[in-house]
Amino acid sequence: MTAVTLTKQVEKDHAPVASLARAAFELLPETGSVVLCDAAAPIPARRCNESAVLLTKANECRLDRLGETRLSLSYTPCEEPSAIAATIAAGSMPGAPICADPSSLAMLSLAQRVAFSDVPVLIEGPTGTGKEVLARFVHQASPRADQPFIAINCAAMPETMLEAMLFGHVKGAYTGASASGEGFFRAADGGTLLLDEIAEMPVGLQAKLLRALQEREVVPVGATRPVPVNVRIIACANRDLPVEVAEGRLRADLYYRLNVFPISLGPLSQRPADIAPLAFAMLLRHSPPVGRVPWISCDAMARLGAHKWPGNVRELENVMRRAMVLAEGTDVIAAQHIIFDSVRDEPTEQGGTVVALHPATTPRSLANVVRDSEAQAILDALDRCDGHRADTASLLGISERTLRYRLAEMREAGMAFDSTKAVGGHA
Repeated sequence: MTAVTLTKQVEKDHAPVASLARAAFELLPETGSVVLCDAAAPIPARRCNESAVLLTKANECRLDRLGETRLSLSYTPCEEPSAIAATIAAGSMPGAPICADPSSLAMLSLAQRVAFSDVPVLIEGPTGTGKEVLARFVHQASPRADQPFIAINCAAMPETMLEAMLFGHVKGAYTGASASGEGFFRAADGGTLLLDEIAEMPVGLQAKLLRALQEREVVPVGATRPVPVNVRIIACANRDLPVEVAEGRLRADLYYRLNVFPISLGPLSQRPADIAPLAFAMLLRHSPPVGRVPWISCDAMARLGAHKWPGNVRELENVMRRAMVLAEGTDVIAAQHIIFDSVRDEPTEQGGTVVALHPATTPRSLANVVRDSEAQAILDALDRCDGHRADTASLLGISERTLRYRLAEMREAGMAFDSTKAVGGHA
């Protein structure tokens, strides 16, 4: 389990958040250690692979990065669920799986158990669910953690090139081979080789891969002698492999060789408790190493929870990066900043009433969303500056000329605003 330290002050003043966050951390496999402490108390000395989260009860929610592994979290009692999710994200080590859903925690526990063995692992799941993250976790939890982890996408290159990339080649083996190459199998010697999208591997190459797995040796292209290798194999697939076998696109003997220990990674829609900590983790991943991180409002979190996530975790990352752009200049990501990859808009709950953010019959493109957000920011700035154009431009960080251009665009687009309020050069 992940080692968790709670200071006495945290146990006293932050019991609900700290205890639930600790429970979630302790269900996670070993990924380092985390200390939860009160921001007003002395911070314990930092240990290796340890992250620290400084908790404060306040009148607003706020998340600040104090460095690579130290974060400050202020929260209000009414947003304790989000505070727990943010604590889980903040306390997780870089690159480690982030989850809170019971199904995900059970899957990680299973992955840690198999990590200590040397058997092949087959990770199946839809695109964008985090299969490579799980593969890296298995490697890091294994006795091979100090050795190389090499990943190759079997669908990313033609058969002749893939063979040379996997098994290596000797000088002159083919046109352009001016020097020998060791290949990924030998590069991963002693460590782990991830074969991503294994179902996309050409059938002709599957037999050579099977031999490499059985004999634990490879024959470089153009060579006559095999080279022994010591590699742990993890394969990933987003297709139904028994169907691929039945239809002749995947060799049955290779499938059974790889399917020694299967792990299924479900879509994000089936593990809803993972959404909030993953959303905060995406904000932390794409924020500067020091400074304030936008907080996710309750309405925005409800909108995230109501989405079906056809693109899974990869779509969630897109959505959160987009929200950070749209919310730039503010400290809170609101519901209107949550724009999904699909153009279909979905309802969210505000005070128990379902409110459609935009009519489903009139989808909005991202370009329109950005334009409208920019226009609203200009109008808000004009209002704050009492219509003074020079002050407005300064507040927005643009020139007066750019402001005039934007206001002219807004008029042409039929956006209504009181142009008589734009003074100081008159827009």
